[in-house]
Amino acid sequence: MLSPAAAAAAVRAAAGSPAAIRGAHARILKEGLVHHPPAPASLVSAYAKSRLLPDALHLFDETPRRDLYLYSALLAAVSHSASPALAVPILRRMLSDDALRPDHFVIASIASVSARLRSLRLGRQLHAHFVASPYSGDDVVKSSLVDMYCKCGFPDDARKVFDTMGAKNSIVWTALVSGYASNGRTDEALQLFRSMPGRNLFAWTALISGLVKTGESVSAVELFVEMRRDGIRIDDAFVLSIVIGGAADLAAFVLGRQLHGSAMRLGFLSSMIVGNALIDMYSKCSDIHSAREVFEGITFRDVISWTTMVVGEAQHGRATEAFALYDRMVLAGVKPNEVTFVGLIYACSHAGLVQKGRQLFESMKNEYGITPGLQHYTCYLDLLSRSGHLLEAEELMSTMPYEPDEATWGALLSACKKYNDAEMSIRVADKLLELRPKDSSTYILLSNVYAVNGKWDSVAKVRKCMIGLEIRKEPGYSWIEAGKEFHLFHAGEVPLDVRAEIMGLLEEMVLKMRKRGYVPDTSSVMHDLEENEKEHHLFLHSERLAVAFGLIKSPPGSVIRVVKNLRVCVDCHKVMKLISEITHRKIVVRDSSRFHHFEGGKCSCGEFW
Repeated sequence: MLSPAAAAAAVRAAAGSPAAIRGAHARILKEGLVHHPPAPASLVSAYAKSRLLPDALHLFDETPRRDLYLYSALLAAVSHSASPALAVPILRRMLSDDALRPDHFVIASIASVSARLRSLRLGRQLHAHFVASPYSGDDVVKSSLVDMYCKCGFPDDARKVFDTMGAKNSIVWTALVSGYASNGRTDEALQLFRSMPGRNLFAWTALISGLVKTGESVSAVELFVEMRRDGIRIDDAFVLSIVIGGAADLAAFVLGRQLHGSAMRLGFLSSMIVGNALIDMYSKCSDIHSAREVFEGITFRDVISWTTMVVGEAQHGRATEAFALYDRMVLAGVKPNEVTFVGLIYACSHAGLVQKGRQLFESMKNEYGITPGLQHYTCYLDLLSRSGHLLEAEELMSTMPYEPDEATWGALLSACKKYNDAEMSIRVADKLLELRPKDSSTYILLSNVYAVNGKWDSVAKVRKCMIGLEIRKEPGYSWIEAGKEFHLFHAGEVPLDVRAEIMGLLEEMVLKMRKRGYVPDTSSVMHDLEENEKEHHLFLHSERLAVAFGLIKSPPGSVIRVVKNLRVCVDCHKVMKLISEITHRKIVVRDSSRFHHFEGGKCSCGEFW
């Protein structure tokens, strides 16, 4: 016959194996020890470690006398599970039904739950209870509170708790550094990091990750270089995947290739997270072929691998490749997720494949049980609008379970303008104006629609709204890597050191383009200017300056890759096609909407952007 201590030891030995833990449970039941401490708490922990949380919850409910150890075991299990919110009703039950007071183990678990739920209210209540409890000096709980405040977006409160701690280990230092960095407090994060004793790989990773998360990718890359110079051994692939993500955000192609080389030298090419990061990086850096090479080289692919590649193909206008990849994904037994379908419907939208889009939208709901979110509806509405199904799009907007936003109404209005539906244009424009838009490009669209339809009172109203709301057109800028040089260009501003070369090249291009029938389209210029002044305004758009710089500085025959913060205007789109034809160069422009591959006078978007 087993003793209670021997039963608990048998349970601990079985943890991690569903079959073994169920066998151990059956034996303990047979011996009549299932309700004798410490068996219930040991079984709950073992079931959780075996990813059998429902069994742990059932055992908990069946236990007639629930003590603090059992609650502590269950709350610890729930805090690390996929359902941390279950901890709240369990805590209430502990306080009310069984009249038990939380100990330091329970408080630490609830702090972890508060962090995962981003529930500042629960975290503050817990902190107040902790301060008044006999455990108020416990540094393990304080460490959990530091993490909770950081993840809830309050690093200063985390710092107050941190400063009361006696023994500060590397985990709590790292949590606070990450908290400042992840909340955009770069200076404080760096200052704290510099004062941290014994900085290890995890501390460097936390800071680099926080910087990338808040858009400080340049600083993140610089820190990674410093880390390498300091001789920090990289024995974990995560930091490499993070800094590759930073290169993707910067669209820094040369840097991304260097990091690919580092991954190869460090032996991380077989790592799935590094592979996924490289796919995303090459896609965002306009090299979809290298992205595909990396994808095909990954031995074990998860849903993120497949989805990242599907979305990349879609954004590059390669709808056929995206759908073929999706078919392979399903045959491989990988279940698509919400993001997969956003990419697929996006591909349909930018290729005009209405029926395919309808099938995918229904398949997402009926075959995979995925409830369409606002982003799915926006992509689907964009597909209908772009393809001329204007009334169907308008009807869907009135019946979908989300309130249409500015971007959704704007997409429909653009389509109405494209298909010259005057009546619907005015109706949609009026609804859009009622929203009091925030985006300057929306006002440009509204003004153009009203002007085309002779609604001059409405044009005046639009301009009045812009003045009243202090709406300013977001300045356009583009950046380009050419060889070892990285240049940022703002619309209307040509750097003095390359001014003569860029202006000379652009003037030469205009002469050649006019011989091919080019006539500037000044409809996107909102300023009240003479026609020749509007043409000069277009002449200095940032993507043209960047492309001219690329033509001057890059080796003959190389691909010119440009990133722009705004959507490419109609005239610049026409100009890029002509320049690609005249210079026999491939030009790839990543704008706020998609990738445009210009080659031989044509664009991959097929005029559908």
